[in-house]
Amino acid sequence: MTGPTVGRRTPAGYVRGALYGLAAVSIWSGWIVVARLGLRTSLTPWDIAALRFGLAGLLLLPYVLNRGFALERLGWLGLAAIVLGGGAPVLLANAGLRFAPAAHAGALFPGVMPLAVAILAAAILHEPFTDTKKIGFVLILLGVFGIAWGTGAAVNSRQSIGHALFLGSALAWACYTVAMRRARLQGLHAAGIAAVGALILYTPVYLFVEGTTSLAGAPKEDIALQAVVQGLLTAIASLVFYGRAVSILGASSGAAFAALSPAMTAVMAIPILGEWPRAVDWAAIATISIGVYIVSGGPMPQRRT
Repeated sequence: MTGPTVGRRTPAGYVRGALYGLAAVSIWSGWIVVARLGLRTSLTPWDIAALRFGLAGLLLLPYVLNRGFALERLGWLGLAAIVLGGGAPVLLANAGLRFAPAAHAGALFPGVMPLAVAILAAAILHEPFTDTKKIGFVLILLGVFGIAWGTGAAVNSRQSIGHALFLGSALAWACYTVAMRRARLQGLHAAGIAAVGALILYTPVYLFVEGTTSLAGAPKEDIALQAVVQGLLTAIASLVFYGRAVSILGASSGAAFAALSPAMTAVMAIPILGEWPRAVDWAAIATISIGVYIVSGGPMPQRRT
């Protein structure tokens, strides 16, 4: 186990965990925008996932061979949660970006994930679901609903398909988070297991179905950008940062920082994608951000006596 226990968290410990959480969510926000940008080229969601799993899996394969798959700590169910929970969100989110804008992905994937983590952590890890956290989650969900349904689109619209895929990503990632916390895995170890597992399971299927023609015909600069952002930053660096935040703050509090992704994603999408959030989106983003601060255990003002 790394980092101080949640029960003995100090203000300095909170700041340290918060910095790790902010570093992870900054990379995630960039990943969503870059993935959306890649889908405007000849790349498909399956190509982007192959680049991510292939590069990260190959880089972390020696580390995992040395450390093992931690089956004695995870169990078969926990191992499945790490591998599928670390890989499925990428496929679901990339597919969802074909139907909905990046700002919606930033809200519905990382925005809902902290609540899913808190529910699973309360049931499996017995982490307290305090009244303060409930208030924060209400604010997060209000913001999420504002993003998802503030578009005025019909339930059967193309954007709703993307919204459903983003919510599926959030649930899968919650399973990864709780399994990692329960087994007390370091962030790099969990990231390595997820990456190598996805490499073993996904790459053969991708090569059998798609072959190499799709990537061979894509511009080399697009492939390089996706490989660096997806395979290095997102699949490795961000998971290490995220693992440290969860280790220091706990599963639900560490995961809460992921909900800050909507604001960062929306801001990044303006200059890169030209996607401007509407007024209702900005209001929802502000509501989510306040909820994240509360759930993550940020210092609250004390009343003077």
